[in-house]
Amino acid sequence: MQIEFLGGAREVGRLGISVKSSKSQVIIDYGVMLDNEPGFPMHVPPKDIDGLILTHSHLDHSGALPIFYINDKKPLYTNKLNLELSQLLIQDFIRLSSYYLPFEYLELKTMMRNNKHLEFNQEQTIGDMKITLVNAGHTPGSVSVIIEADGKRFLYTGDFNTEESMLLDGATMDYGDIDAVAIESTYADSDHTERKKLEHQFVEACNAVVEVGGTVLVPAFGVGRSQEIACVLAANHFEHSITLDGMAREASRIIMNYKEFLKDPKLFMNAMHSCDWVEGWRDRRKALKNPGVIISTAGMLKGGPAAFYLSKLGKKSINAVYLISYQIPGTPGRELMEKGVCTIDGKVKKIKSAYRHFDFSSHCGASQLKEALVKLGGKPKAFMIHGAEGNCERFADWAKTELDLDAVAPRTGEVYQI
Repeated sequence: MQIEFLGGAREVGRLGISVKSSKSQVIIDYGVMLDNEPGFPMHVPPKDIDGLILTHSHLDHSGALPIFYINDKKPLYTNKLNLELSQLLIQDFIRLSSYYLPFEYLELKTMMRNNKHLEFNQEQTIGDMKITLVNAGHTPGSVSVIIEADGKRFLYTGDFNTEESMLLDGATMDYGDIDAVAIESTYADSDHTERKKLEHQFVEACNAVVEVGGTVLVPAFGVGRSQEIACVLAANHFEHSITLDGMAREASRIIMNYKEFLKDPKLFMNAMHSCDWVEGWRDRRKALKNPGVIISTAGMLKGGPAAFYLSKLGKKSINAVYLISYQIPGTPGRELMEKGVCTIDGKVKKIKSAYRHFDFSSHCGASQLKEALVKLGGKPKAFMIHGAEGNCERFADWAKTELDLDAVAPRTGEVYQI
C-alpha cells in the first residue's frame, strides 16, 4: 500500500491523502487553505483515481473536492449529512471568493449527484480496496477512515474527538489491528478544560452578563459549534433569550433531518425550538435590544452577522463577547483576545465590552491523542499530520520515544510504502 501526503502535512488546512493499492487509488479529503487567497493540495489527475472519501464538511477537508468534477464523475463516499453540510459551506466559499476558483456551482452540483452514501461501520469495496467509515465525534456526521488492501490496514483519523459533548458521542476507538495510521496533531501540545467544568463556567458567565441587562455575543462556527452551544444552554436551563443567526441557521435545519447522528436528539430539538431564529435585519435589531445570548457566525469574527453585532455590542462595558473557537493568528477574533481591539469594516475599534475565550474544542487534546495512539493495536507506522507550529514533529518525537513507534511528521509530497 502506498500513501502520499498531498496537503495538511506540518500545517492546518488543505488536507489531502492519496492511498494506492496494487490496482486502485482513492483520495481521502481534498480541502483548501483559507489565507488571503485559497491554497490547494497537490494535484492528482482525476482519471487516475477510483473514488473520493470525505471525512467531514469543514472547508480545510472538503473545499477543493469539486475540482474532481470538472470533466469526471468519480464516486464520493461519505454520509448524506456530511454531503449536505459540505454543499452549504462550499456554496458559501464560492459566493464569497473574490478571486478565481478552478470550479463553480456546476461542479459542486455534479459532486452532489455522485455521492455514495455510507452508514457508520458499513463496508464498501472500491476496486481491490475495502473501506469502512467510523464515527469520529468531531462534527455531526464526521468519520475516520479504515482502508484495507494488499494485506494491510490503514487508519486515517481525520479530525476526531474521543470525549463526548452535549451534541455528539465521542469517537469510535475499536479499529482492530492497524499497520499504519495518519493522526491529527492539532492540539498535540495542550489539553482542553474538562467539558462539564467548561460548560458550567460558560453558562454562569452568560447568566452574570444577562442578569444585569447585558447581551452576550457568541461568535461560533456554523457547523457543530453553534448547535453545541445552543444545547449547552438548553441543558443547563438558561432562562433568557437565545438568538441564532448566520450560517448556523441553515446548518441547523440540515442537521434536524439527520438526528440519528446526534447523542441526544430530543435535547437538540428542544435547544433549536428555544432559539429565536433571525430572518432579517428587523430581527437583528430586536436581538440587540433584549438582554440575552446571540449565537452567530463567523466564529473568528471574519465577517458574517457576528461582526455587525460586535460593532454595536462592543461599545458598552455591560455586554460581553465569548469566543468559543480556536482563533487563527491574524483573524479579528485573535486580535480581540490579544489586544482588546477588533478590525470591523476596515476600521480598528477598541472593544469596551468584556471578552473571554472558552475552549469548546471538537478536537482531541494532547492527552486524548496520546491515549488514542497507545490503544491502537498492531504497533502501526504513525504519520502525524494536521498540526501547526511544530506540533506534528513534537507528537512524532513523543511517539518514537515513549511508545517506540516508527513515527514521522511527513512533508507535503512525500510518499511512503506500507
